[in-house]
Amino acid sequence: MTMLKEGRPTAPAHVNKEHPDPATATGNRALMLEEPLIFEIGSTETTGVDFTPVDKPASRLGGLERKRSIGLPGLSEQETVRHYTRLSRQNYAIDLGLFPLGSCTMKHNPRLNEKVARMPGFADIHPLAPVATVQGALAVIHELAEWLKTLTGMAAVAMSPKAGAHGELCGLLAIRAALEARGDARSVILVPESAHGTNPATAAFCGYKVEDIPATPDGRVDLAALKARLGPDVAAVMITNPNTCGLFERDMKAISDAVHAAGALVYCDGANFNAIVGRVRPGDLGVDAMHINLHKTFSTPHGGGGPGSGPVVLSEALAPYAPLPFVEKLADGSFALVEEETAGEHHAGSFGRMVAFHGQMGMFTRALTYILSHGADGLRQVSGDAVLNANYILRSLDSVLDAPFGGSGPCMHEALFSDKGLAEGFTTLDIAKGLIDEGFHPMTMYFPLVVHGAMLIEPTETESKAALDQFIMALRSLAERAKAGDEALKGAPYHAPRRRLDETLAARKPVLVWIEEALAEAAE
Repeated sequence: MTMLKEGRPTAPAHVNKEHPDPATATGNRALMLEEPLIFEIGSTETTGVDFTPVDKPASRLGGLERKRSIGLPGLSEQETVRHYTRLSRQNYAIDLGLFPLGSCTMKHNPRLNEKVARMPGFADIHPLAPVATVQGALAVIHELAEWLKTLTGMAAVAMSPKAGAHGELCGLLAIRAALEARGDARSVILVPESAHGTNPATAAFCGYKVEDIPATPDGRVDLAALKARLGPDVAAVMITNPNTCGLFERDMKAISDAVHAAGALVYCDGANFNAIVGRVRPGDLGVDAMHINLHKTFSTPHGGGGPGSGPVVLSEALAPYAPLPFVEKLADGSFALVEEETAGEHHAGSFGRMVAFHGQMGMFTRALTYILSHGADGLRQVSGDAVLNANYILRSLDSVLDAPFGGSGPCMHEALFSDKGLAEGFTTLDIAKGLIDEGFHPMTMYFPLVVHGAMLIEPTETESKAALDQFIMALRSLAERAKAGDEALKGAPYHAPRRRLDETLAARKPVLVWIEEALAEAAE
């Protein structure tokens, strides 16, 4: 296997003129240790433990006996622990510093949430446990669902989707079921340029033809163009609000009214709900379906070591078509898990089941803990602080970085910049790599696609002014160097475990398995 072991060149003059950064014999840099692959540490010919010889015949294994070596390296416990600990120190994490990724909402996950998720009765329940034995878990799902309906002003919510894109699929399947129920199946989904990239992919996956709707010069949906395209073939419009440019769609109600007048439905990508929670109810804006990324708005981890969660809130028009199962509170105060279609008013036309089980129980407990610890007023402050932090970054940097929509008023939860104005030959990538040397994870690059050389930054509400000031100082310095044509910036990062890699090659021809040199040579 070919290892990427670039040399560590002397640091550029701007880093430290008096004390250059010489290479070391080990490749280590003080406490940042150069870590080989685990196969390079241990030998496949040895083992880290002693096994008692087995005198039973292999025939008793029913043909499952091993035919050849499994090729795993043998290491002692100490070697194994050190290996993974060293690798973990090369990770960037929210517990180390700010994540400026735009459109991702990498916010702090309070430890209280983690403690509750690990409580007996939540962490150790089984999906096939009798309903009578998991009433507390069902109560959590029901209460979280009630909060989500209240905060969005919607009639129903599907709790089973596992992520945002899964939620999009859920919403579109409900829309298709509703249209087919009235005998009006349609074939086109309209997606504005400022929407999230998963929107057209989900629509295409559902068998719809996708058509773009252009944006206005101020980064919002062109209402006139949308109205001109609406017709009997349009099933729905998928709109992100606040949109991917970090702007609130001021014409949202007018968009919904026009879509409904044309017999279509409105799907809202709720990934950016963090910017408006407690302040704007999507249901009041005419939205028919919207997924909510619990990790973005309600501070659950991105996956959390298991399935994520993307509940979908639905309007009255779509509530009967929501997926199964769902939790229902009975007259005696107990809870039932409804897993089959009923002839009643709820889910009478359900499009079916999306998943086997509510496997994201840990996400539900974390999200409800976050909601209850804040309360309605606290959630309103969450969105206000998120918007405040983003605008602080926008106005602190718009004098050194181009802000394409900075003149159209305040942004929402994320600030958007472009590479316009950088010296010839310098790109967004150079600034992103420079941020690594400054100790920060790079911001989202080249997205949204409507802005050339985009730099999308979302500080979230959990960062203090001191943390933001440090990030702003670093980014201002990098922007000034890029505008001045500082060639040393093109070599960044200098202090990371690895230098600049061939990212195109890594994406197109990744090496995902270990192949011993002898085997590789034999294969060639």
